Amino acid sequence: MDFRKYHALGNVYLVVSPDAFPDEPAALIIKNICHKHYGVASDGVLIGPFSSNVADFGLRMFNPDASEAEKSGNGLRIFCRALWDQGLVKDNSFTLETKGGVVKAQVSDNGQRVDVEMGKVSFLSQDIPVWGEPREVLLENLNVMSLNHIYSAVTIGNPHCVILTESPTETMAKEFGPLIETHPNFPNRTNVQFMQVIDRNHILIEIWERGAGYTLASGSSSCAAAAVAYKLGLCDASIKVMMPGGQIDIEISDDFRVSMSGGVTSVCHGSISNECLSQLFH
Repeated sequence: MDFRKYHALGNVYLVVSPDAFPDEPAALIIKNICHKHYGVASDGVLIGPFSSNVADFGLRMFNPDASEAEKSGNGLRIFCRALWDQGLVKDNSFTLETKGGVVKAQVSDNGQRVDVEMGKVSFLSQDIPVWGEPREVLLENLNVMSLNHIYSAVTIGNPHCVILTESPTETMAKEFGPLIETHPNFPNRTNVQFMQVIDRNHILIEIWERGAGYTLASGSSSCAAAAVAYKLGLCDASIKVMMPGGQIDIEISDDFRVSMSGGVTSVCHGSISNECLSQLFH
């Protein structure tokens, strides 16, 4: 199986052609190639491009646990870079179809920077989803390990839970992230961001990704956290999101359509052996 490996601010994905999967991608193969010890080490697998009736290219995204993701901001930007590297796109805009909807993208700086219009966010419980009566999920209480967290929930094609805190840390994300991801409030599980508002144009987040765990950076998480900060009146419409892996620039329109811009780096390309693909490990 041939692959291309990229990172977007430390968030690593493998890009694989659909030809490698004539049938539905097997969970065992996805888990094997993502494993940090037994595989190539990745935060997910991007399979494409597929033909699409509604966009220029189709894309499927898988988490390391083999669950399929609706949308990933960094994954989208990495896939755009891979299209550029293969000569399939130039510096004009193009569209991508994902499980979470169609997005518009553009590559610049010789492939090293990608802008993506991620679509419109929703804070409605039935869209995210969050259990309970229909409502906008803003500044609600969530009890985890006998501690009360103030959270807001949002979807941008995939679900997010944004926790307001004064000092987000990696330890906090790793301790509470998995418990919040699988909390009964979120029937489809959720991505989790621990957010500190620095000023009107800067926020800091630590991230626990659904199906992937602790990550250094996340595009959709950046969009979700920035949208919550803007919705609550804590930030202006132009927000720089700072993460351990680096910074993503977010722009939010009056009707809550979110665009992001950030760097993508090519790491390597090669082939994964059949021995690796078929291994069974514990």
